[in-house]
Amino acid sequence: MEDRLAHDHSDWEKVVLAARERAHARQALMVERFGLSGDVQYRWSLDDALIMWSRGGQVFLTGRLTMIGSVSLTRQTWLWSWANTSLPRAVLGEIERVRRFGEANGYPVLPWPGFDHHPELVAEARMVAASVLDAEGLWAEETDDMQLHFLIHDLVAHR
Repeated sequence: MEDRLAHDHSDWEKVVLAARERAHARQALMVERFGLSGDVQYRWSLDDALIMWSRGGQVFLTGRLTMIGSVSLTRQTWLWSWANTSLPRAVLGEIERVRRFGEANGYPVLPWPGFDHHPELVAEARMVAASVLDAEGLWAEETDDMQLHFLIHDLVAHR
């Protein structure tokens, strides 16, 4: 993105605050409503863009994943999923809408393909992405050198 768009930081802060409040409320509701604590196991797939939670070997909840982005812990960088050509198309969902939202509103962190890892900036980007894409929840996975960040949509309870 070119620097021709003026960035209104106070406007960004308002968007982040509203997104953070919304995400925290939705996350708490998701955990409470579906009992996502205690003895819960899960598995997820990038190829299928799917997450499944189970208890005692029985799947009780499934959802669709959208990958937001990833943090390289060794390089200390963030990369938006829309800029990561190695990801399966299914897991990208509608993440391009987040980039376009940033371009349209002059929020440079959203259309930059990547940036130096600052935990607060990553948290802000995740919350705004959750708001723009109307996610039901957020999910993160960490490996030895990567953090993967996801949105959760379309939850379906199984009995």
